[in-house]
Amino acid sequence: MRAVGQHATSESNVSSSKISAIEIPWKRIALYATLSIGFFLLGFVPTSLKTSRAIEQRDAAQRGVRLAQLQNTLAAAVIDVQRGQYEPARQLISDFYTNLRRQVDGDNGSLFTPAQHEGVRYLLAERDELISLLARSDPAAADRVFNVYSNYNKLANDAG
Repeated sequence: MRAVGQHATSESNVSSSKISAIEIPWKRIALYATLSIGFFLLGFVPTSLKTSRAIEQRDAAQRGVRLAQLQNTLAAAVIDVQRGQYEPARQLISDFYTNLRRQVDGDNGSLFTPAQHEGVRYLLAERDELISLLARSDPAAADRVFNVYSNYNKLANDAG
């Protein structure tokens, strides 16, 4: 029996010596980890720069679309009032002023530069009077709507 027990002891000594002989090369692992992180960052930085440029371009395009939507609403009102269709023109003018106010007061940043805000305030001041003229089907509303359209065009194209 001793022979069996001695054989088992010598076998465990061999495996423990093998385990102690295997050393983990920590310096090499640290080097590989550092290189991996470095290469990841080399790829990540240019991608993030491209992403930020794309976001800026998207925001500029969205600004242009919102300005064009406001202009198109106002242009449709000009056409309706010239045709003598005062009620559709009144609704479009009301939509224009509502959307203009929403853009000026919005939390997502204004469409307009600080220099343009004074002109926007001037346009917003005419709202009630213009809607009243259109509600009364007053022919003088045609000139007023066209003036608002002209002023908005100048405002939107100025520094825009």
